[in-house]
Amino acid sequence: MPHTGHLHATGLPAPSSPMEPTVNIFHTQGPITPQPWAEPPAPVGSPAPSPPRDTWAGQHTFLLSCLGYCVGLGNVWRFPYLCYRNGGGVFLIPYFLMLLLVGLPLFLMELSLGQYGAAGPITVWKCCPIMQGVGVAMLVVSSLVSIYYNVIIAWAFYYLGSSFHSPLPWSCDAPRNAELCQNTSGSATHASASEAFWNEQVLGVTHSSGLGDPGPVQWVLALCLLAAWIVVFLCMLGGIHSAGKVVYITATFPYLILLVLIIRGATLPGSLDGVRFYLSSDWSKLLSAQVWSDAASQIFYSLGIGFGGLLSMASYNKFDNNVVRDTLVIAIGNCCTSFFAGFAIFSVLGHMALKKDIPVGSVADSGPGLAFVAYPEALSLLPGSPFWSVLFFLMLFMLGVDTLFGNVEAITTAIMDEFPALRERGRKMILLGVLCSSFYLLGLLLVTQGGIFWFTLIDTYSTGFGLIIITLLMCVGIACCYGIERFCRDIVTMICRCPPWYSRLLGCFKVCWVFLTPCLLLFTLIYTFLEMYSVPLRYGTYEFPAWGTSLGVCMGVLSCVQIPIGAIVALCHQTGTLSDRLQKAMQPLRSWGTTAAGTEEIIEVPFSITLSDSDFSAPPHSES
Repeated sequence: MPHTGHLHATGLPAPSSPMEPTVNIFHTQGPITPQPWAEPPAPVGSPAPSPPRDTWAGQHTFLLSCLGYCVGLGNVWRFPYLCYRNGGGVFLIPYFLMLLLVGLPLFLMELSLGQYGAAGPITVWKCCPIMQGVGVAMLVVSSLVSIYYNVIIAWAFYYLGSSFHSPLPWSCDAPRNAELCQNTSGSATHASASEAFWNEQVLGVTHSSGLGDPGPVQWVLALCLLAAWIVVFLCMLGGIHSAGKVVYITATFPYLILLVLIIRGATLPGSLDGVRFYLSSDWSKLLSAQVWSDAASQIFYSLGIGFGGLLSMASYNKFDNNVVRDTLVIAIGNCCTSFFAGFAIFSVLGHMALKKDIPVGSVADSGPGLAFVAYPEALSLLPGSPFWSVLFFLMLFMLGVDTLFGNVEAITTAIMDEFPALRERGRKMILLGVLCSSFYLLGLLLVTQGGIFWFTLIDTYSTGFGLIIITLLMCVGIACCYGIERFCRDIVTMICRCPPWYSRLLGCFKVCWVFLTPCLLLFTLIYTFLEMYSVPLRYGTYEFPAWGTSLGVCMGVLSCVQIPIGAIVALCHQTGTLSDRLQKAMQPLRSWGTTAAGTEEIIEVPFSITLSDSDFSAPPHSES
């Protein structure tokens, strides 16, 4: 909480109007002799104080960084597919309901927690030490995601380089695809030229028999992966200052490309068929539990909740930043982006379906199948196809890089908060280099000939039930252990000047945090478990073996197990009976909130006071 300095001096004229809270500046005359009660100087040979935490260069930098982190590949390749699969326009009803009841409350909780505590995912749990394992679990999830997420950027790099060839190597105009296109003309059951390029030339998956047969590394992809990690390393070398400058391009340029693709798609024959397929309404879908579960999971993952990235980025805010306003702007902007991305996707897919004389549903897909097979094939049918292909894969690259910035920032922030000496520029560069190198080496498994099977396994289980459990316990920990009333007071303290409607809005959020959001998360978790055990994991026609599924479950458990371990460690640090230890471990530490609250902003005032040595002398004791 910010402090305010007050002066009471005889002879000073009273201000004509109430003054804003200020911190006064005192000018001293002559050297001041240290007094016995003054803070002693640091002993000779003591280590130098750790560098202070950085802060965002401006409000817009934070907004763009969070928006770039949230608006990722899932907005482009997952939401449009879920929308058409779950009733078209009807899916927007559960989608926006889940945004109001799950997305916004959790988003505000994570931003507020990071901003008030001014600390990363682990250190911030000084507010409730027994929940510190939640922060460690967030780091485990972010690490697993960072390993496979940059592989997607490597694929985008590969396609971006291939897009400068004319004709495109996955089009039917390429000489190597002439025979294949002639055999599959008008057929939706045989592999297209785009699918053959993806499976044979990019992945090499046709030479692998499954999860247990990874095969050799695809060295062109390995070089693309190395280039992707070098880009991440260079952009994050200066911390939030360098990354904050990069996001002015990477967070805004995809919107320009998306607008261009929407306009171009609208001019294509058959585009209306694709849009109609995208938004066709099937009201009976609202009775399906899967529709509501898909809406909750899409909101959950597209906002980046539970990874620690939002919490870390908010920790670099000024203490009095309006966190409620940021929540509304970023979350609503992210969801609107998902909706409008569907027009860019399905307008072009509708054109492809018309050209091939097949139903739109035969070409619609999600995930890598949409981004690297269906949509590139659709772009290859357009005049000037290399230009449109370059734009599309440049957009994918920027969307992926922004999200990866947030994940890596969560990891580095957590480590540097635990070991502040690493904030020094040279040590920070070494830390970032070690992280990027480690993730690159671990990611080489995913660019082997069977790497797509490992990619699917990690993608499915690293952000599955484990992430929902992490967020559920974060919500319960704040609401029940830390105290929902105290948490709301913290938010009001940060915002300072609250409009009247903020109080009513916080009242609604309070109901969500205490009851609605945990219940909906629990519903999503139960449905995820039921689906996991009833529907076997597949990639194409390949069904994953039981040992592979068990390994994936272990990945999810790896993050969850950090929570009880952290609770045990917190209890061991306390003294007394088990009941006493439990009670103490649920109380905030004395240092909680003092980092941000103790930061005083020095403001110039229209007067000064000159002090001498005698003003710092201890007053004589009066005799009674």
